Formats: sequence, structure tokens, C-alpha cells
Amino acid sequence: MEKTLAQFKPGETGRVSKVTGEGMVKRRLFDMGITPGTEICLRKTAPLGDPLELRVRGYGLSIRKAEALSVLMSPAKVN
Repeated sequence: MEKTLAQFKPGETGRVSKVTGEGMVKRRLFDMGITPGTEICLRKTAPLGDPLELRVRGYGLSIRKAEALSVLMSPAKVN
């Protein structure tokens, strides 16, 4: 079941299935390495839920919750 990155819980990992943002938002997400097929782990959120701290391609990244709403994710498979 797909959900947005903003709906992930801290510690949850998944793969990007689609980036729905438009224009500069989509360009910014792609420039940060958030592209379809990329594995992302939501490390933690700020106390009020914004921004989100992620682990993407081996580095740490923080994005706004509004940007995370543009990223559709598939949960990682549990082995």
C-alpha cells in the first residue's frame, strides 16, 4: 500500500514510487536525490512534525512536510 513520505513513522523505510510535485518542488526533490526507486528511511521528525530528517543514499537530509507530501512511497519488504 502506497502512502506519502509525510505519513511515514520514525524508523520506517520505503522506496520512492513516484514524485507528484510540480515545477521547482519536483526539481528540488530530484536534485536532493529523491527519485523513483530510491530507498529512504525517516529517521525522525521535529517536535511539531516539520521538518523531517531522512536518510537518503547514505547521507542525512531534512525536508519540509509539504515537500514530503509530494513523495509517494512503497513500504520496504520485511525479510
